[in-house]
Amino acid sequence: MLELDKLTIHKAHELLSKKEITSEELTKALLKRIEEMDGKIKAYVTLNSEEALERSSEIDKKGDFTEDLSGIPVAVKDNICTKDLRTTCASKMLENFVPPYDATVIKKLKEKNALILGKTNLDEFDMGSSTESSYFFTSKNPWNLERVPGGSSSAAAVAADLAIYSLDSDTGGAVRQSAAYCGVVGLKPTYGRVSRFGLAGNAGSMDTIGPITKDVKDCAIVLNAISGMDLFDPSSSDTIVPDYLESLKTNLQNVKIGIPKEFLGDAVNKDIKNAILNAAKTFEDMGFICEETSLPNVEYALWVHYVIASAEASSEMCQYDGVRFGHRAQHYENLKDLYKKSRGEGFGLEVKKRTILGTYLLDLEGNDKYLVKAYKLRTLIKQDFEKAFEKYDFLITPTTPTVAFKIGEAKDSLNVNDMCTVPVNLAGLPAISIPCGFAEGLPIGLQIIGKAFDEAGILQVAYAFERNTDYHKKLIAWKEA
Repeated sequence: MLELDKLTIHKAHELLSKKEITSEELTKALLKRIEEMDGKIKAYVTLNSEEALERSSEIDKKGDFTEDLSGIPVAVKDNICTKDLRTTCASKMLENFVPPYDATVIKKLKEKNALILGKTNLDEFDMGSSTESSYFFTSKNPWNLERVPGGSSSAAAVAADLAIYSLDSDTGGAVRQSAAYCGVVGLKPTYGRVSRFGLAGNAGSMDTIGPITKDVKDCAIVLNAISGMDLFDPSSSDTIVPDYLESLKTNLQNVKIGIPKEFLGDAVNKDIKNAILNAAKTFEDMGFICEETSLPNVEYALWVHYVIASAEASSEMCQYDGVRFGHRAQHYENLKDLYKKSRGEGFGLEVKKRTILGTYLLDLEGNDKYLVKAYKLRTLIKQDFEKAFEKYDFLITPTTPTVAFKIGEAKDSLNVNDMCTVPVNLAGLPAISIPCGFAEGLPIGLQIIGKAFDEAGILQVAYAFERNTDYHKKLIAWKEA
């Protein structure tokens, strides 16, 4: 019997086009799966069941499935605005906020007749790597319910077949880290490739939106739908968008891959090092050249990212003042007291901590002592990548230094778990995480980094690796909660 919730986008599209299944049947199968399993995973903050079923019925009646995403439900991270559907950022501050507009990426998906299935959990305002700072609950990793799913539950939803695919945001690695922890595919596009309009900002100079999918082909399909310039986002680029799905048909030749030694140091688990080296061997068997290289300034990336992200987050959080929207304190003496109490009641500990630090960094003293230096180091990190790409077509690293850690065992405030991902955000480059092995019964992610706006290239390399391995086909061994 065909299990509809386990379908990929391209397989679902094929069956819908042939009228072998209906969008309504697909949507009902996913909602049934959510009803059965989400009590354990806790992936969804808000479900959009009624509207999704209504839209699926309308699409079935029209019978037009020419678009790759037509009639296929998507889960959306709960910091991406969805018109008339609650968007909370997993914060008490926005617990009841219902946006009056769609983010550009949501508008584009709806134009392709995609269905919004629901909103997934995250760390409050995307500040964290485990969902443990969410105002609502901590989500679980479907491979092991005692482990974290990463910085959002979008990958957990895809891995557990609670969604066919999802949209997520990535400031320091959330898309890739979550995908690695949950054994699926996650792509962070080049900064500016995908519009940020309608994304509740964390750090504006690093925030991106990207897809999480069950395989690389699906990733190409979603990226086709959401890429492109947007007049509502001044940081978006008018660089020509290729057909990513068509590019997968290209045969790669004379590919040179660099392996930065800084990403295979003592902080990286031995099993993960071995998985990356085995991945390099796979590439060599395919005819690629793999060599060790160096990015000397990435050792500072965690500190640089934390300083810049905190400063930019402080600026972003200023808009939540209890006046225009968001949580508002009931009892206050004056305007300043309203600000203080609304933010004190509405924000959690991690957001307060980063906002206070960021405010200091934006002050004259903190700016001169730390922030200016952080931006200078960011430039050096970017230059390291540029120099590496003069010799290599792509770089490969672990996505994370360990497999998913246990709930309650969060690392220190610098999020060491992001050590392999944050340099990419600082440089504004594209990167994809794909499964490449297992340790402790949990997935390991391989990160493939490309030149700016070479999403087609990293998808081609990822697709080639996927066709020569079977890691993406491994089934989750469910454990009872």
